[in-house]
Amino acid sequence: MFPQTYICQILCLVLSLSPPFLPFMESLRWCSSPSSGRSQRHKLSKVDRLLMCWWAFTGLTHMILEGYFVFSPEFYKERTSFYLAEVWKEYSKGDSRYAGRDAAVVAVEGLTAVLEGPACLLAVYAIATKKTYSNVLQFAISLGQLYGTAVYYITSLLEGDNFAASSTYYYAYFIGANASWVVIPTLISIRCWKKICAASQVPIQKRTKVR
Repeated sequence: MFPQTYICQILCLVLSLSPPFLPFMESLRWCSSPSSGRSQRHKLSKVDRLLMCWWAFTGLTHMILEGYFVFSPEFYKERTSFYLAEVWKEYSKGDSRYAGRDAAVVAVEGLTAVLEGPACLLAVYAIATKKTYSNVLQFAISLGQLYGTAVYYITSLLEGDNFAASSTYYYAYFIGANASWVVIPTLISIRCWKKICAASQVPIQKRTKVR
């Protein structure tokens, strides 16, 4: 129960701090709630409904926010008030590699936006329809997010870890803004791994009984 309890608490906190996605999250929670007209067979647990919100949030973040960075190389030079450009200009105060278009950062963000973004939205569908590959898919995406975050931090350390304008931006943006993609994928990985192992034990138990 450890992962499920903390997944609930952390997801509620993360989603409550994401105003741009709140209307979408509210509609998603309504559609996945037990009272939304779904049959008893398709009712989802609270953890599953929160996971749907997390995967929708992180999928849209990867595709829209990170996708904009990858495919807008001149964002830092633009003198506009476009929201996504301003977000990255602000975040660059915590990691100047974004403004300088560091190759490692662009590569990680590109793979995340193109591969993990759509996969996250597929996870929403898999959970909602109780697909058999749901836990495997969530496990794979979570490992990908952990790997990407590890590469992001390790490359910074290898290059001197001196890319923030101040310690405030360093801890608020470089550490704080990325913490969710360390903690939540770790908990989801543990949960999915346990479910996959439990599911794999069922055929073994059946074969033992037959013998």
